[in-house]
This record gives sequence, structure tokens and C-alpha cells, in this order.
Amino acid sequence: MTTNPPAHPTDGSALLDEVEAFHRRFNVFPLEAAYVAVTLWNAHAHLLDCFDATPRIAFLSPEPGSGKSRALEIIETLVPKPLVAANASASVLFRAVSTLETRPTILFDEVDTVFGPKAGDNEPLRGFLNAGHRRGVGMWRCVGDGANQQVQEFPSYCAVAMAGLGSLPDTILTRSVIIRMRRRARNEYVEPYRQRIHEKEGNALSDRLTNWAQSVAHLVDGVFPELPPEVTDRPADVWEPLLAVADAAGGEWPERARTACVELVNAAKVGDKGSTGIRLLTDLRDHVFNGIDRLPTVAVLDRLHSLDEAPWADMSGKPLDARGLARMLREYMTADNTPVSARNIKAGGSVMKGYYAADLHDAWERYCPPPPESPLPPLPGRSGA
Repeated sequence: MTTNPPAHPTDGSALLDEVEAFHRRFNVFPLEAAYVAVTLWNAHAHLLDCFDATPRIAFLSPEPGSGKSRALEIIETLVPKPLVAANASASVLFRAVSTLETRPTILFDEVDTVFGPKAGDNEPLRGFLNAGHRRGVGMWRCVGDGANQQVQEFPSYCAVAMAGLGSLPDTILTRSVIIRMRRRARNEYVEPYRQRIHEKEGNALSDRLTNWAQSVAHLVDGVFPELPPEVTDRPADVWEPLLAVADAAGGEWPERARTACVELVNAAKVGDKGSTGIRLLTDLRDHVFNGIDRLPTVAVLDRLHSLDEAPWADMSGKPLDARGLARMLREYMTADNTPVSARNIKAGGSVMKGYYAADLHDAWERYCPPPPESPLPPLPGRSGA
């Protein structure tokens, strides 16, 4: 009995082209880079044990009807052992990952219902998604009946694709390729997706991806691809597996992958000031102190509250107060490695508590993005005036 040999490594570029074309039939993504990223993510799910980490992919939008669920439906046809897990608990998921014969690819639709403002406490699920990002990290649980229980580790490493409204916790976003979806314009068309017909086409591509992955695993396993110089730290962890897949495929994919990497990493940074603490530090630098060397606490809070697009005037229903400001800033250190705290400021013969820009400078350098450049260039003929 003869069997078809696995696809030769040189077939990889053409195969990824076909996977990308399959997505384009049913999805309108906001950027060309998104098609590249989603295609590479599909392929990486077939090579999971070659990597130290697996990036999550997150389709997010501000409004329903933006194509997020359809993107997951197409991915479902292209990945190994898909497991649709809307509203599944952490216990269900880590048991699924550890007990199924083949590790599943988890597809999490409506993830905003899990992490949204009315979702309640979902720390176990957040822990599962965070832990499963890296190979070798598991979830520890007590198993057994009554007093007859033992601590057991459950594997959690698996590929995860998510779709939802709004955003996600920072710890998940930083482990994800983020695709900001939007509703189709009137002149943007897609082919209607018919599961009974098109699922078979996607599954056929998935089978070919499996065969190709087997043939190139030795080219990917333990390989650390060259990253664009501006992509470091957590974004580098996210993109390393995808770039390794692109290099194994060859053709135009290595160059397209690195271009997409830079574009999507930069897109994720637009308007993102990181955690609430980093947002506070950045607003203090750019809008509160902004060249002033010291300010009383009351003036600091007044300026923070006046920022229209900032959260400081409404922190869980109340404006940020002096106690909350002090609590947030003491997490950061001065250049002398002491917590940032309010100090005495002499003003008009009186002494008030406030903050010094010098105490914040070290935190600004370490945590904040580069300060914005002046939006107004010098007027012609005024240089040196």
C-alpha cells in the first residue's frame, strides 16, 4: 500500500498563498498585514511543539457585526483539533487540553463576556490563557474526593484564537497578535460562507498544512529567526514563531512576515499607554508637569481631572484623589531607589504636600513611551530667531 509523501518544504510558500486566499474569500481585515499574520498563525498551530511559546490571536472591535466570529469560523477549518469554547470555564479548558488525544486549538468567541466590566471574577481563566502561552507551564489543581486529594499539574500549552468586543486584560493583549476589526464598507464584498460546502475546503487545506508542517519541523524546531531591530521584549516573543514559519515557507513570506510584524506591533502601540500606572506616569509627564519642576497635589489632581480622554475624573465612579494618587505612584522608584511620594513644597509662605518632577524622571525614562514631538514645525524664516 502506497501513501502520498508529505509536501516538500519548497511547497510551503504556495501553500500559505492558498491559505491566505481562502481567508480573503470570506474575511475583510483592516490591514494587509492582518492577512499575513492570520495565515502564519494558522500554520504555526500545526507546529506548536517546535516553539517555546504560542502567540494568541485576538479579533477585537468596538461594535458587533465586524466580522470577528466569521474570522474564527474560517480559522476553525484550518487548525488542528479545533475546540469552540464560548463561555467555557478554566476547569473545562485545562482538562480538555490535558485529556484529549490530540492537543486542541481553542477558539474563544464572545470573549468580552468573560473579561468585560460585568463579567465578574475570571482570574482562573485569565491564568489559564496566560500560562498556556508558554510551553512547559501548567495549571496546578487539587484532584480527588474529600480529604483524599492530591495536587496535580495539568498541561495548559495550546494555541488560542479569540474574538470579542472592546479590549482584553493587558496580560492577554501583550501575548497576542491584535487584529482591530471593523464593519465592512459598502464597497467591500466577501463570498458568503456556507459551512456545508466551505468547511471541507478549509479542512483539506488544514490536512496539507499538517503534512507540510511534518516536513519542515526540523527547519523550525529550536530556530530563533531574525527579528526586525525595533521589535523586542514581549512583541518579539509573540512574533518569533510566526517568523520561523515564514522562513520555513520561503518565497516572499519572510519579507512579508517582517513587514507585517512591524506594522501590527506599531499599530498595537497607537493610543496604548500600557497599564494604568504607565498611563498615569505618561500623563504626568506630558500634560501635568510639562516643564514645571514641582506642583502641589491639589494642582496635580486638578490637571489630571481636566484631561478629557483620560480616566482620572472617573475611577470606578469617583475621581482620583490624593490617597489613590499616592498609592499608584509609590509603586515606582526615584533615581535613589526610594518610592515616589509627596514631599513638602513651599509656596507663598505656606507649606503644601506635592510632587517633584525630579522624583518622577527615572520612572518616566524607564516606563513611558518617548515624549511626543512638537506638532508645529518652526515657521519659515524664523529659525534661530
